[in-house]
Amino acid sequence: LLPPGVCNLLNPAAIYANNEISLGDVEIYGFDYDYTLAQYSNLLHSMIFNTARDILIEQFKYPEGLRKYEFIPGFAIRGLHYDVQKSLLMKIDAFHYVQLGTAYQGLKPVPDEEVIEMYGGTQHIPLYQMSDFYGKGPSIKQFMDIFSLPEMTLLSSVTDYFMAQNIEYDQVHLYKDISDAIKDVHVKGMMYKWIEKDMEKYILHGDETYTVLNRLVSHNKKLFLITNSPFSFVDKGMNHMVGKDWRDLFDMVIVQAEKPSFFTDKRKPFRKMDERGSLQWDKISKLEKGKIYKQGNLFDFLRLTGWRGSKVLYFGDHLYSDLADLMLLHGWRTGAIVPELETEIRIINTEQYMHSLTWQQALTGLLERMQMYQDAESKQVLLEWMKERQEIRSLTKNLFNPQFGSIFRTFHNPTYFSRRLIRFSDIYMASISCLLNYDVNFTFYPRRTPLQHEAPLWMDQLCTGCMKTPFLEEMLHIR
Repeated sequence: LLPPGVCNLLNPAAIYANNEISLGDVEIYGFDYDYTLAQYSNLLHSMIFNTARDILIEQFKYPEGLRKYEFIPGFAIRGLHYDVQKSLLMKIDAFHYVQLGTAYQGLKPVPDEEVIEMYGGTQHIPLYQMSDFYGKGPSIKQFMDIFSLPEMTLLSSVTDYFMAQNIEYDQVHLYKDISDAIKDVHVKGMMYKWIEKDMEKYILHGDETYTVLNRLVSHNKKLFLITNSPFSFVDKGMNHMVGKDWRDLFDMVIVQAEKPSFFTDKRKPFRKMDERGSLQWDKISKLEKGKIYKQGNLFDFLRLTGWRGSKVLYFGDHLYSDLADLMLLHGWRTGAIVPELETEIRIINTEQYMHSLTWQQALTGLLERMQMYQDAESKQVLLEWMKERQEIRSLTKNLFNPQFGSIFRTFHNPTYFSRRLIRFSDIYMASISCLLNYDVNFTFYPRRTPLQHEAPLWMDQLCTGCMKTPFLEEMLHIR
C-alpha cells in the first residue's frame, strides 16, 4: 500500500509551525537556560533518581529495600498525568480520556476494566480534576518537565515496592515525600555540582549553542536570558559552551527568575548582582547590558525595555512555566524546545511505522464502510478486522515506548501534551540548533491539516482507487 519514497520524508532537524510566523519581524530573541540553551545527557536522570531515592531512605526513613531500584531509561515519557489519590501514572488524550493500556500502578500496567472502574465506569477525567493552567489539579498532576522523568520513575518504583511487600501507605504522603526529595536535589544545588564537575559528560551540543547565538547577534538581533537557575551555574555552563565573553552576546541576563510567577506576579523587583554573585541594594531604574539581575517580574521588564508583542520570540522547554503566559497574556511569539521530537521523527520515518500506520488507516476505513453488514459471516469478518486493528495500534505504540507510546499521540487522538504544545507555541523543534537550517528572515507557514469534514477519503479508498465518498447510496435510507 505504500507509495515509493514515502519513508524518510520528515527532517528531525526541521522547525515545525503551529502558527504563521516570520523571523524577519522578530527583533529580540529570548531564551530559557536548562534544556533550551543547555541540553543535558540522559546520565543526569540516573543521578537525580539515585540521589532522591537515597534521600527518601536516609531522611524520610523509607525502607532500605528501595535501594535495589535503579532508574529505568525509557520507562516514562513527558506529558503523563499522575493521580495522587490512586498512585496511577497514565497518558491522557486531548479530550481528557485515559488511553487504555497506558495506566500504571507501580511498574505494572493496570487492566483496562480496572481503570474504567476506578473512574466510575468511564475513561474520561473531568476538567476540574485534570489540571489547572499550570498542569496541577486538586489530585492530578501533569509532568511537563524533562527533569520530571526521574520523578515519575521513582514514584512508580516506590509504589511497586510497597505493593510487592504488601505494605499499606498513604498515597498523598508518598507523592509529597518524593516530590520534596526531588526538589531537594535541585534546591540544594546537588545537580548543579554534578554538571559543573564534568561538563563534557553532561552538556550536549555546546558548540551549536555558540553558533546560534553568534549568528543572531551578527544579524543585529537583541538577545536576553531568563532562567530559574543561579548565576554561578549558568556562568560556568555558558563559559563551557560559548566562551568567557558569553555575556557580550546578551542585552539582558536574568537569573533565579522564579518562573512562572515571574510572568504574572508584579511584586518582586529586580536586584543587581556583582561578578561574585553578591546582591546589591540599589533601586533598578534601567536594565543595562552586561549586568546580571536576579528575580524581578515581566511587567517591570516590559516597562524598562519596551520589548513588546510579536517582535519578541522566546524559547523554552516547559510549556506552562516558560511559554503559556507569554503567549496568552503578553503577545510574545514562542518557540518550544522538544528534544524527544528527534527520536520520534526517526521512528516515523521507518518503513515499519509507515506500513503499520497505512494498514491501520485502511482497516479503519473498511470498518467504517462495511459496518452496515450485520449477517453472522460479516460480523465475524468485522470482529477479525477490529482485532487486527487493535494489534497494529499496539505495535505502532510500542515502536515509541512500550509503556506509554508517543508523547504526541494516543492511538488516534493527539495527547494532552500535544494539545498544550499547539496552544502555547508558535513553533517547535528538537533544539535551538535547528535555527541554523533557516535564513534569519524565513517565514514559517503551518500546514493546512484537513478538518474532518474536509477529508472524506480513508486510506483504503486511496489504495483501492475508490475515490467517491463512502457508501452514500447505502446511507440514503437513514434520511
